[in-house]
Amino acid sequence: MDSANNNSTTPSPLAKDRHSDMELMKEKFAKLLLGEDMSGGGKGVSSALALSNAITNLAASAFGEQKRLEPMSADTKAKWRKEIDWLLSVTDYIVEFVASKQKAKDGSTMEVMATRQRNDLHMNIPALRKLDAMLLDCLDNFKDQNEFYYTSSKDEDSGKTTRQEEKWWIPTPKVPPNGLSEVTRKWLQYQKDSVNQVLKAAMAINAQVLSEMGIPDNYIEALPKNGRASLGDAIYKIITEDFFDPDCLLSSLDLSTEHKILDLKNKIEASVVIWKRKMNAKDTKSSWGSGVSMEKRELLEDRAETILLILKHRFPGIPQSDLDISKIQFNQDVGHAILESYSRIIESLAFTVLSRIEDVMHADSLARNPPNAEQKKNSVKEQPKEEQPEVLKSNEGTPTSKTLLDFMGWNLDQGDTNNNSMKKDSIDDVGNKPLNKPANVVTNKKISYIERLENLGGLRSPTARH
Repeated sequence: MDSANNNSTTPSPLAKDRHSDMELMKEKFAKLLLGEDMSGGGKGVSSALALSNAITNLAASAFGEQKRLEPMSADTKAKWRKEIDWLLSVTDYIVEFVASKQKAKDGSTMEVMATRQRNDLHMNIPALRKLDAMLLDCLDNFKDQNEFYYTSSKDEDSGKTTRQEEKWWIPTPKVPPNGLSEVTRKWLQYQKDSVNQVLKAAMAINAQVLSEMGIPDNYIEALPKNGRASLGDAIYKIITEDFFDPDCLLSSLDLSTEHKILDLKNKIEASVVIWKRKMNAKDTKSSWGSGVSMEKRELLEDRAETILLILKHRFPGIPQSDLDISKIQFNQDVGHAILESYSRIIESLAFTVLSRIEDVMHADSLARNPPNAEQKKNSVKEQPKEEQPEVLKSNEGTPTSKTLLDFMGWNLDQGDTNNNSMKKDSIDDVGNKPLNKPANVVTNKKISYIERLENLGGLRSPTARH
């Protein structure tokens, strides 16, 4: 009898798991409510920043650096999906009022205000979830491959290529002496193309969300009085010439280190903010006013933004700029914080997976053509973009035969208000559509971020950003 009573009071494994999940959920949401200030003194960060940090930290613990092309462990994948669902559940309660028709008992119809999930979240959260799932599925696809393997960096002290020396902490992929089989090579290229499209989509969403975030007052207060003071006389002189060539400008500058590239980006972004504020200033006698015409400011702003896109395209590894960091730190919109952080970590994971695929493809290239592969790789990096062979351009970046809107299955709903012009039609078919010619897209902007990026010719992926 006693043993029967003991068995009846022993909780089942399922009940233990539920209790453990409940305690973990309580801990996580307690930290969010306290703004990461565990003393409870009210000195914590905003809810938006707390959620952004929570998503970023969760991704760091789940994905790490993803040094190999291999599936995530079952436990890690389950933890990621469970906890990211908890954090994203906040968006279910971020709503907006919309007009809705309601039928009364007497058969009459009246118009009432109803609530629905905010439009930008309604469009982008399902899309980001799909991109997330596609990346995990891509890693799962490498489970049964047996044509390449990895060796640790300490196993090979000599004979390393330049590419391997740059990533000395990453295990080195090894392929058969004659390279990969044709079937595996094509399959690997297909995986790369798929990840490229995921990366492109995540970058576009992240850039759009950042553009919608307000510029903090402390960033504006720290700006120079005019764009010339921000850029410096030399850059300002080139950017204001009648004939402007952004490639000539960049070739005349010292961009040998990441710090110098980031410094240039910060200067140009600051000048764009200054010019936009002057164009929007109503009081021409204020300290923001000057004798420069509106048309010239618009021209300078357009040229500066072109340089920023080229920098992002040519130097994808640069960290977030001062403006982006300031926006994220002082943002108060919880919806924007979730979209920005979730798209950023997907972008980061997509680039990491893409880099690992390129490492294997590079090892295959060396195996098939040992004397020329490394020299060819270096010569491609050294050539100006416009002088590179067309085939090498398409291999180096994202295929441009398919736009973001085609890939995601989105079209534009002209009846929508707000800034979100992308709408999902059939996101379940996202990975199965053939590559098509880019469609003509009409937006309420003079030119979209993704269109300007594609006009540069291809896309290279950014490094992981946290």
